[in-house]
Amino acid sequence: MRLSISLDKVSLSNPASIGPEMRISIMDMIDPHVRMIRPVTPSANGCEDCLRIGSRWLHLRLCLTCGHVGCCDSSSNRHARKHFHASGHPIIQSFEPGEDWRWCYIDEAEV
Repeated sequence: MRLSISLDKVSLSNPASIGPEMRISIMDMIDPHVRMIRPVTPSANGCEDCLRIGSRWLHLRLCLTCGHVGCCDSSSNRHARKHFHASGHPIIQSFEPGEDWRWCYIDEAEV
């Protein structure tokens, strides 16, 4: 994949010429929703909504905006996705041991 960016009136040999409005990260170019990621503390050791109603889950997902722990789309209740629809928090991360992938619900893509 080749990425091409056109910059007018900017000297790349002089970084000071790049104003704050031009300073964007590679992740912002890949998915602008990563700006909503915050340092979070998981809300529970399991799906907090399933725990409340006495239900089971298959896999856990962590909201990277607020720390809500919800169950995956393969679980019958899909609490992580329901949390996204209710809160607008787009980025989740697997909350399974040994996994660290992230997903954006808005773009339906890994980030």
